[in-house]
Amino acid sequence: MDSRWRTIRGHAVLVVLGVLCVFPIYWLYATSLRQPDDVLSLSPLPWPLSLENYADAASKVDVAGLLVNTTVVALLTALGQLLTGLLAAYAFAAWRFRFQRLLYLAFVGTWLVPFQVTMLPNYVLLFQLGLLNTLAGVVVPNLCSALGVLMLRQHLDGFPKELLEAARMDGRSSWTTLWTVVVPNLRPALAALTILLFVNAWNEYFWPAMVLQRSNAMVQLGLRSFMGTEGNAWGPLMAVAGLACLPVFGIYLLLQRHIVNAFVRSGLK
Repeated sequence: MDSRWRTIRGHAVLVVLGVLCVFPIYWLYATSLRQPDDVLSLSPLPWPLSLENYADAASKVDVAGLLVNTTVVALLTALGQLLTGLLAAYAFAAWRFRFQRLLYLAFVGTWLVPFQVTMLPNYVLLFQLGLLNTLAGVVVPNLCSALGVLMLRQHLDGFPKELLEAARMDGRSSWTTLWTVVVPNLRPALAALTILLFVNAWNEYFWPAMVLQRSNAMVQLGLRSFMGTEGNAWGPLMAVAGLACLPVFGIYLLLQRHIVNAFVRSGLK
């Protein structure tokens, strides 16, 4: 009986925490769906529903262009970090070579370097390459991430070495072994890492603001510009913010099964 009550209390706490986490998101969309005159209403249910805020926002901001640009930048950044992290983690886990531990510590140490230390050298390099004020300039310096190496190294350390040996005995090259043996067994871990890297790239504001001088280039800059020009137009602002959240929700819904498997099964089936 005591065990049952502990389970009920635990679930009750989780429900309360879940509601607290979801409520701000609900209020965001509820405010965006109110009529313009009712934007400041404290009614929990937006009724009657209205799309006027979305229409107003679309007339003032190129929402589609902002979302496309930001999605392209976030996807390219996440995929680049995923690829470099996978290759580096595979090298550290599958082979033994001189100064391996020192090299790994140096690689991970780059994660501890503050962004403020590297932003000026990166900015000067982009200027010399002619990539300032371009989306490529936002993506290129972020194609490698120590976070991806850290996470995938932990999964690959637990990968059955017998499978790698069997693949070598079967005559497969290291490159073929990576894509035909390792990657299929790391799908949950790769999916979980993809969503983390995508969200990090999607939420990045400071670096795009440095590289891009156009307020209509990415959704983060567009939202900031909209806040500065429209003042207290909370309805359209909430509409733009709600649309900016949709790609993140979409990629999570696509990968949620793999993400759950990554945490429950430690990335291996």
